[in-house]
Parts: sequence; structure tokens; C-alpha cells
Amino acid sequence: MGTQSELGAFLRSRRARLRPEDVGLPPHGTRRRVPGLRREELALLAGVSVTHYTRLEQGQSTNASEAVLDAIARALRLSDDECAHLKDLARPARPRRPQVPRPEHARPGLRNLLHAMGEVPAVVLDRRNDVLAWNPLGHALLAGHIDPDSPDSPTQRPNLTRMLFLDAHTRELYTEWEEEARTALAALRLTAGRHPDDRHLAELIGQLAMNSPEFAALWSRHPVRNCTSGAKRFHHPLVGPMELEFESMHLSDASGQRLLAYSAEPGTPSEAALRLLFAATATADAAKAGGRGGADVPSGLRSSGTA
Repeated sequence: MGTQSELGAFLRSRRARLRPEDVGLPPHGTRRRVPGLRREELALLAGVSVTHYTRLEQGQSTNASEAVLDAIARALRLSDDECAHLKDLARPARPRRPQVPRPEHARPGLRNLLHAMGEVPAVVLDRRNDVLAWNPLGHALLAGHIDPDSPDSPTQRPNLTRMLFLDAHTRELYTEWEEEARTALAALRLTAGRHPDDRHLAELIGQLAMNSPEFAALWSRHPVRNCTSGAKRFHHPLVGPMELEFESMHLSDASGQRLLAYSAEPGTPSEAALRLLFAATATADAAKAGGRGGADVPSGLRSSGTA
């Protein structure tokens, strides 16, 4: 779907969630064919002409002013993230000649930082949620069932969003999978609006829409949300339930990469579980370094589940 088609679909989805009485307008006497505000009602609320708004929603206008977009955002009661998304779609960057994206990599210094954060699960992600690097604890927390060296190969890299919707192990990892899925998709939608010319991102979205009915249904609702911190509840197959805080920190360069790190509240069962997972990871690493090719899991950490 092109940027202007996305704009129209987004605006229609936001009109549909508001009723006239929600915004101080008298309810219309006749039965409505579609839910929500009509174009003329929204134009009235925003203080713009119906023609101007209609052209914008139909993708026939790409030069809407900041004031007009702000007025429409207020009328639709958009969040800050939704308002930013509206502006990304309404005034897309000038199209560039399509190019084959070059594989991204985490800088050596960033990899060193990851491994210095030994007791903190941490990963480096690109804007598509491809894993560029992780430390042993980050791998053990999020994807212990796959090859820890997979981020080093651009063709084999795990993608956290793809895994969330298409990987059964990852689905079982999140206690509140539905909420995790909504949040991840809303962030992906925001990224897609900012980078409409990203071919790999478009391919990821297409793959998910084709293979996950849940993704397709959520995507059609146009959720938009940027989530940089919060809490996630896990049920890890090795150490059981954990509630971990997370911080997603964007790098200061223009790469779009970010560092995602997890922590547990001190003195909680979640902290104890995370320490157990660290102990198991350290044991495995020591065994690998010793040339045994594997590791015995410390007593009390074995589980009948799969990671």
C-alpha cells in the first residue's frame, strides 16, 4: 500500500472510532452507513474546508500545512505518536531511487559494551527489529532455542517481531502475548510511516500479513504507538515466571539502531530468576570455552519445556 493510501486508511480508522456526541456534536437523526464521524463533521471540527480534508484523505494533497495537520489531529484526538504518524504519511519524504539495502552491523565498541553488561540481558536491534547482536544473557532470555551466532549472518538474523507472531517458542515466552503483539505491531506501524522506502521493512510486513491472521487483523486497525520503556512478563522455560523492566535506547547516530536492555526489581523473585538464568548461561559458556561443546545445566534449573 502506498503512503497516500496508508494516509487515507489511517484517517478513516480514526474517524470511525469517534461518535458525534464524543466531540460535542449533536447526533445525526438518520442512520449512518459507516461508524464514526463523517468527513464534513471532522472538517467542521478542524476548521478546514470539506474539499481540503477530502483531498487529503483521498491522497490528492501532499502539501498540507503544519497548522492544518495539527487541527485535524486535535479534532481526531490523536495521541502524540499518532500525530507524528499523521505528519509522516501526509508529507512523505521525496522518493529516492530504489536501492538494495546493505546489511547492517553492530559496531565493535557496541558489541564490547553488550558483553560488559554480563548480568543484564541486552540486544542491539535495527529499526526493523532485526537482532544485530546480543550478549549471552540476552540470547538466553529471548531466544535460547536458536543459534546464538545467528545475528552475525544477515540472511539468518532473528527478527523479534517475526518471532513474536510466527515462532511458537516466542509466543509461549510472553505471559501477556496479546498485549505484546499489539505493542510490537503499533511500533512497527510507526516505523513504516517514517521509512516508506525501506524495502526490507515492506517485505517483513508482507510476510507477517500473509502468514499470521492475527498480525493481519491488528494491522488493519492502524495502531500507532512508540514504546521505549515499560515492563514485560515472561514465563521462561528454564527459570519460570519473571517480570522485567525494559529500556529501549536509540543510538545518537543516524543508523536507527537501538540498545534494548532488561532488568529486574531488586529483591524480587524476578531478580532471583534472572540470576539463575545468568548462572546457567555462565555455566554453558564456560563449558563451551573448555571445549566440551555443551554444558550441564546447574541443579534445579532443568525444565521439561523447550526454549
